[in-house]
Amino acid sequence: MKPKQNTTDLSKRKAPRTHRQVITLNDQELRALERYCQKYHVTNKAKFIRETLMRTILKRFEEDHPTLF
Repeated sequence: MKPKQNTTDLSKRKAPRTHRQVITLNDQELRALERYCQKYHVTNKAKFIRETLMRTILKRFEEDHPTLF
């Protein structure tokens, strides 16, 4: 019997990516990204940017979630 998978982690979901988004960086931003990727051995920049962006968005949603107190 297969163990139940936790689908709350976005990186483990099997959903095709069909919506394309393009970003542009200035020279300084690109150098910073390249330096970070080299220093921390990031081999897949698209995955890194996507995960970092979604982590930031989800964190903000959690912070903005209304509370009772």
